[in-house]
Amino acid sequence: MKKVLLTGARGFIGAHCLDSLLDRGFEVHAVSSKGRRNESETRDGEIWHHADLHNAEHLLRLMAEVKPQYLLHLAWDVTPGLYWNSLENLRWVRTSLALLQVFIDSGGERAVMAGSCAEYDWSYGYCTETQTPLTPNTLYGVCKNALRSMVTAAGDQAQISTAWGRIFFLYGPGEHLDRLFPSVVTSLLRGETVPCTHGDQVRDYLYVKDVAEAFAALLDSEVRGPVNIASGRPIFLKDLIGLAAQIIGKPELVRLGALTASEDDPPLLLADTRKLKEAVGWEQRYELQQGVKETIQWWRSQL
Repeated sequence: MKKVLLTGARGFIGAHCLDSLLDRGFEVHAVSSKGRRNESETRDGEIWHHADLHNAEHLLRLMAEVKPQYLLHLAWDVTPGLYWNSLENLRWVRTSLALLQVFIDSGGERAVMAGSCAEYDWSYGYCTETQTPLTPNTLYGVCKNALRSMVTAAGDQAQISTAWGRIFFLYGPGEHLDRLFPSVVTSLLRGETVPCTHGDQVRDYLYVKDVAEAFAALLDSEVRGPVNIASGRPIFLKDLIGLAAQIIGKPELVRLGALTASEDDPPLLLADTRKLKEAVGWEQRYELQQGVKETIQWWRSQL
């Protein structure tokens, strides 16, 4: 049995990773400070642990109890509007390194951690793992990039396998209400106008269930180093918003150009996904329209 310790198991991505990992035959030891998911959703091979990852005693007890061969570390503080330059990022770097240390000491074999497209120099627009400079302009990006470097070096020294999934833009059920897509969808569902910028920014969006499956596939592979977790498909923000408005039936409520775009808002952010698709063997399952429809249905049920 492949035993994995999953952190952030009740988070936006982690909650969807549970089923992806179980489907691949992992015994999933899910860690959360928020408790387990609903009993009706719990499956065989899913074991929950309540722990504060910032607490050294909790980490030691958890690792001694589970003794996982695999680690999928997704937990981090990503509170919208705050996390880009929050000093909490420093705390999560320390905690992530402590987690890796006890994982290595307990005999762990492969660790995959969540990175971010914020590690890249966004002025390049097209981001590839081997060529785009890593010059982040936020504390969040700096901390993620520094952690990646330390995790890679520590893994090499300890002779364990490590990989780093760089997440781009995502959407789906369970996303924080204050982020772009949920705020647009919920406003439209309430019949409220949606002021937007020009919407000409090109982004790379991937449905959260595909993001979860990409992490599960990466963990289940032998691929090492950084891997972009994205669709590799460009879309204008105005087209993403327009699709949601069309499905809801309220396109007249979208006000493009009502807000001024930030001066440092990059016109293009797109991922090179060849390593994810060719080396990892991952394939996107959800087309944009299907993912947007499912997300709208979920938010409708919440409202």
